[in-house]
Amino acid sequence: MRIVSGIQPTGNLHLGNYLGAIRNWVRMQDQVASEGGDCLFFLADLHAISMPHVPADLTANTRAMTAALVACGIDPDRSTLFNQARVPAHAELQWLLNGTARIGWLNRMTQFKDKSGKNREGASAALYTYPVLQAADVLLYQATHVPVGEDQKQHLELARDIAQKFNNDYASAEDPVFTLPEPIIPPDAARIMSLRDGSAKMSKSDPSDMSRINLTDDADTMMQKVKKAKTDPEPLPSEAAGLEGRPEARNLVGIYATLADSSTDAVLQQFGGQGFGAFKPALGELLVERLAPINARFVALKDDQTALDAILDKGADKARALAKPTLDTTYKVLGLCR
Repeated sequence: MRIVSGIQPTGNLHLGNYLGAIRNWVRMQDQVASEGGDCLFFLADLHAISMPHVPADLTANTRAMTAALVACGIDPDRSTLFNQARVPAHAELQWLLNGTARIGWLNRMTQFKDKSGKNREGASAALYTYPVLQAADVLLYQATHVPVGEDQKQHLELARDIAQKFNNDYASAEDPVFTLPEPIIPPDAARIMSLRDGSAKMSKSDPSDMSRINLTDDADTMMQKVKKAKTDPEPLPSEAAGLEGRPEARNLVGIYATLADSSTDAVLQQFGGQGFGAFKPALGELLVERLAPINARFVALKDDQTALDAILDKGADKARALAKPTLDTTYKVLGLCR
């Protein structure tokens, strides 16, 4: 088994990133390493330049997110942790795959429509071909499995379509160039919503910092944000069905259940009938208990540029070695002399 996944270095990780993806990465790392497989986790800085950005911020965010991932439990000795820009094979393979990807396939990608908005003519070509780079990210390493959320399933299906067509056009069934990766959608993947609006996902792009718990928040800040989180005046129900139509209540109970590795029903059995005046402090204490060690590790590492670059260099060396056979074969079967 070889798992490949990436995250854009666009700012601080928040609780939604941690519970929805990073915690599962750590668990996969532990499981796959024990079974002799590989995990590759990368900072998608090449993807980040598909949108307007400040170069100095991208550099700083790449290092900061590296520190955050290590603080969360990604072990550079057991997983390959790197940023795309240190492995040029990502960009090379994307260009090679552009000859196989079809305009009609890219036209169906909903994320381009969402991110370009009404100004599609003004969007970058990189944003349009972003899914081909995503395909290259996983096909380059012969990934067998890719963790994806519901919003990324379409892109993995495109990667499989590109791989299948490329294999059909340039290889044989007995000796394909690319492995077709399978999706992993963890059954316990949490969908964490905004603390200000229970119907919107927690997001680092939300202008209100009170809408999210950042992994860089200290204990007092976490507690303050939880206490000020939007709720309704009703007490908590005794069973999950009672959360219907109460998005903010459902979100806070879901956060508690996920942090505690429990179920919504179990949490409501404990707190049912109580108001948020009792529940919020309990949630805040649990957040501090789970996240304070991560925050401490992050603070200790975030300003050590030498150590962070050493981690990324080490990971990039491993990634380049893993990528080379696939890239060499791709050039060869396309008839490119180099």
